[in-house]
Amino acid sequence: MPAKERFRFAIVGAGVIAKVHAEAIRQHPGAELAAVSDRTLAKAQRLAGEYGADAYDDYREMLKRPDIDVVCVCTPSGKHAEVAVAAAEAGKHVLCEKPLEIRPDRMSEMIEACRKYGVKLGCVFQRRLMPAVEITRRALREGRLGRLVMANAYLKYYRSQEYYDSGGWRGTRELDGGGCLMNQGVHGIDLIMHLAGEVESVFAYTGTLARNIEVEDTAVIALKFKNGAYGVIQGATSVYPGQETRFELHGDRGTIEFGDTGFKKWTFMGVEEPLPEVEDTLGLASTTSSQQLAVNGHLFYVGDIIDAIRHDREPLVNGEEARKPVDLVLAIYESARTGREVRLPDA
Repeated sequence: MPAKERFRFAIVGAGVIAKVHAEAIRQHPGAELAAVSDRTLAKAQRLAGEYGADAYDDYREMLKRPDIDVVCVCTPSGKHAEVAVAAAEAGKHVLCEKPLEIRPDRMSEMIEACRKYGVKLGCVFQRRLMPAVEITRRALREGRLGRLVMANAYLKYYRSQEYYDSGGWRGTRELDGGGCLMNQGVHGIDLIMHLAGEVESVFAYTGTLARNIEVEDTAVIALKFKNGAYGVIQGATSVYPGQETRFELHGDRGTIEFGDTGFKKWTFMGVEEPLPEVEDTLGLASTTSSQQLAVNGHLFYVGDIIDAIRHDREPLVNGEEARKPVDLVLAIYESARTGREVRLPDA
């Protein structure tokens, strides 16, 4: 049987991020957008009309189409499992927006359903694709920092009250699952684990200091990694102006610091080197508006799930990998609620 030339995608949820998915699908030579579904038909029609796709107000009806290969889940976070499981049951592969879901049982349901029905489950974490990340990972693999002793992430965004008021689900426990950590910060939380390894335990303070929302807009967390290193996460949507996202890795023989716009420090014992030059190829340097997201990262993940299907391999960020930062965020919330150190599952 000849290899499939083009994969037909459908999008569930026609909000802000759906436009980024649609454009990434349009730009990939092996993909095309076949359908868009949203509870508000007019929203689905607007997005579908831009890309020559069909519009639905019932995603389950859309999933009956045999020509759809992949479903992009772009609903509010607390609805991801419902859509992903239905897609898997219909035999469709799943590309899910971050976070994978907001509850452990629902994440397990997604993973198990995709495994049961033999479809791929991938999740979008585009910060992993920052050029500085692979350079840093290479330095870590080569042992250039010596023993890793600290790994910190500073995730300080600005989101106005109008931002939260513009969508009925934003800032709610039921559908957003959390605030500055679960929504905006989960990218950086995934990235610090991608660099420094899995976390053993956390101690956290979280609060709602500036916004009228149900969940946190400010958080400070102490981490203990399984490899023995310590770390700090600062997360916020309350900080004006929003700050460039920054990551620090410190060892007993060197330090690497980088942000959205490139490296800030590249220092190793006994050697002098210039800062590696990198570009903001993903358009991630915007700190004040979620509208500034570039398509490049999503384009990569569209291509990744197509390649995973063609070669019957796991996506780069599969369900098991995508649940790790959510499990960490949930442990942070438990620590903040109880005032105690909390160990991660399986730690």
